[in-house]
Amino acid sequence: MTAAAPPPVPVDGPSAVDGPRALAEPAVPVRPRWVALLVVANLAVWMGFFTPIQVLLPQQIELIDPARKETMLGWVTGLGALAAVIANPLAGALSDRTTGRFGRRHPWTFGGGLLGAAALALLATQHTIAGVAVGWIAAQVCFNAMLASLTAAVPDRVPVGQRGAVSGWIGIPQVLGVVLGTALVTVLVHGNAAGYLAVAVVVAVLTVPFPLSTVDDPLDATDRPPLGLRRFWVSPREHPDFAWAFGTRFLVQLGNALGTLYLLYFLTDRVHYPQPENGLLILILIYTAALIATTVLAGRHSDRTGRRKPLVIASGLVMTVAAVLLAVAPVWPAVMLAAAVLGAGYGIYLAVDAALITQVLPAVGDRAKDLGVVNIANSAPQVMAPALAAPIVHSLGGYPALYLLTAAVTVLGGVFVYRIRSIA
Repeated sequence: MTAAAPPPVPVDGPSAVDGPRALAEPAVPVRPRWVALLVVANLAVWMGFFTPIQVLLPQQIELIDPARKETMLGWVTGLGALAAVIANPLAGALSDRTTGRFGRRHPWTFGGGLLGAAALALLATQHTIAGVAVGWIAAQVCFNAMLASLTAAVPDRVPVGQRGAVSGWIGIPQVLGVVLGTALVTVLVHGNAAGYLAVAVVVAVLTVPFPLSTVDDPLDATDRPPLGLRRFWVSPREHPDFAWAFGTRFLVQLGNALGTLYLLYFLTDRVHYPQPENGLLILILIYTAALIATTVLAGRHSDRTGRRKPLVIASGLVMTVAAVLLAVAPVWPAVMLAAAVLGAGYGIYLAVDAALITQVLPAVGDRAKDLGVVNIANSAPQVMAPALAAPIVHSLGGYPALYLLTAAVTVLGGVFVYRIRSIA
């Protein structure tokens, strides 16, 4: 009688399979240490993204052109998002094809994070709208290269049955980055230029541990897939589930972009909160607490049950309730309640939708490129939102109309996930 084989020990990577290890479907769970380091790296990239968008860019643009602050902020964030739309899938495709002993993803994580920090330092010196736009475009390109490599780490190294929980953990930095970044530039550091420099230093420090302390399997040159413009097109007819996943992500993120773009101005001009920067920090703290309370639990539940779509739909409905609250009750207690509701809904969405998308990727050799295409659904709404939001706020119904539109597109994003057939 032979002894039973011991259970597999987490080894932070794919199990041994036929074919290139870098392209293997992961089968062995990753360790908590690997997840923690990935969380830290994600914290770096999201602090680099969101602290300027929420606080530093609005402040800087208001100082430069107070009379046209909404329009100019829309132009700057829109141009940055357009750069992200191009940079993310391109960097993902290049990382899919990167060879060398440091692996495919780590060089892009390391370089993107450090160069992105340098772009933030450049922004600290700008005193014209054109200069701010150039600096923000540079930051978006660099941080999107980093994001493309970090996003691909999940399907590269995390088995399907663990992806909901891991996606929940790495979703937390998306809001924790806003909290820490906002606290850094409103409480600990004063002045717009000093804020940019402080965020740049923190981003650089947080970037380094993951690429230097974890394994990234190298790709042999003989296994590198070809690269051409046609590979960036994923046919909706051939891959309908991927297309529907893209569409649902786009609508939910468009709702999120519409709802948050002018939040600082909303607190100032509609809610009349006496200290809007401090009010924004309070809302972010409420939102973050609610998100943390739901995201990992929702991800683990979807892993256990194997059912992801009902949770995505529920999250869209919950976020819609928050948008309607902002539309009909622009008073401080209702705004705080909306922040809690929105955080709970978005926490569910972050974990479950991220895991779902990794299960409908068209090709194993194009994981980062295809996730980069999906990330267009994160960035393109940042281009569209200013074009939609500015005329609504100025002449087509104001903030109530803006938040009702937010509710409409968010609920559509949640409902359309039912068109995905291969995932329960």
